[in-house]
Amino acid sequence: MKTSFGAVAASALALALAAAGVQAHAAPAPKPVKSMTVTTDNETPVLYDDEEGGNASGDDPAIWVDPVNSANSLVIVTAKGGGLYVYDLGSKELQHLPATPLPNDGRFNNVDIAYGVKVGGQTLDLAVVSDRYNDSIRFFAIDPAGARAGQPLREVTAADQAYLFVRNAAELEDEHTAYGLAVWQPRNGNEAYAVVTQEGRTNLAVARIVGNADGTVGYEVERTITMPGQFVLPDGTTWIPCEEPGVEPQFEGVTVDNRSGILYAAQEDVGLWRIDLENRNKKPELIDKVTDFGVHDRFDPETEACEPIGEDKGYGGNITADAEGVDLYYGPGTTGYIILSSQGSDEFFVYERQGRNKLVGSFKVDGINGADAIHGSDGLAVTNRPVGQYTEGLLVTHDEPESGPGVDDERDPTNFSYVSWGDIARALDLKINTTAKNDPRFR
Repeated sequence: MKTSFGAVAASALALALAAAGVQAHAAPAPKPVKSMTVTTDNETPVLYDDEEGGNASGDDPAIWVDPVNSANSLVIVTAKGGGLYVYDLGSKELQHLPATPLPNDGRFNNVDIAYGVKVGGQTLDLAVVSDRYNDSIRFFAIDPAGARAGQPLREVTAADQAYLFVRNAAELEDEHTAYGLAVWQPRNGNEAYAVVTQEGRTNLAVARIVGNADGTVGYEVERTITMPGQFVLPDGTTWIPCEEPGVEPQFEGVTVDNRSGILYAAQEDVGLWRIDLENRNKKPELIDKVTDFGVHDRFDPETEACEPIGEDKGYGGNITADAEGVDLYYGPGTTGYIILSSQGSDEFFVYERQGRNKLVGSFKVDGINGADAIHGSDGLAVTNRPVGQYTEGLLVTHDEPESGPGVDDERDPTNFSYVSWGDIARALDLKINTTAKNDPRFR
């Protein structure tokens, strides 16, 4: 594997923010207008993170929408060392793709969809995947037949891709490598990009997706954004989120508004950021914070936990760490919603897409008819489009630990649950609009 040098100049603005610390405001974000519970009765088969289960630990889903026959749409999920799993809208497993070596054994962390990418004279939809063990991006062509195809996905990753973050193979052992991922397809132009976060660091790489004449797909890193890892509090102290030694407050969940070029990025122990990818001079904004933002902690090596050493002065927001999966529900024009997983409280926050991203509500997901409730959700995906029986849109979310009859809780069980967007919208008085043109990728 080749190493990339010099192509990743960091944003001067972001570096300055990180060096000086970001000023934190004393007033917390407003509390949700509503907090409701919705239900699901549709979940994927359990995955087990052990040798017998193929080291499959569910993490992040993506929804591929079939523009011709929505019933053939797919749910594609990462399972870390277990590779990728592909399901239909009834949560039936259609395909399993192992995390094959390239050249190291793969570890697939996050996934998103790129629509209409030109590759070797064809136009392909791609599942775009972050591979931690190879510090790279993997690409899988999606069969237009979707759920009707015998094998809906096939890998088309080009060989010898540059590392995203590390400088050489030796640095792979530290695993400060590719982590969270979102696809960005600017509506003005035909380019597609992947925005990838770095495990244990505050860096985000922006890589252009490149279709090759031989039918393979690669990427070129165009820039790296370095976000803050410390914050100046109203009392004049500097707060550094407590992490293990040598680890910085990392990002994982990310999504891009393809109409505006705004990246929404979840910094797990900090909160939810709004970053303008098209205007590099615009300062990133922290939309909402974790509840213990600004509480000084110390890492205890014996317990491997962070212990508070200072009082809570009320600088925090609504999110119970970790801030995890994030995605965007497209409404007409600039309207819609940002959905964020508040992992520590087993709930999901909903923010307006427009304006200052006002927090409008939260919800939890309970299981019925044999499905279990959602706990510790990591990744999530949402679409405003009708997909099969989900005629008002669909949310898919990770669940860990999976529980219920027949589940072996000693084997680290995980899975994914399907939730009707219509149910969420009615519970929180949100809008439903399934028009295709709301999402600029469907053009």
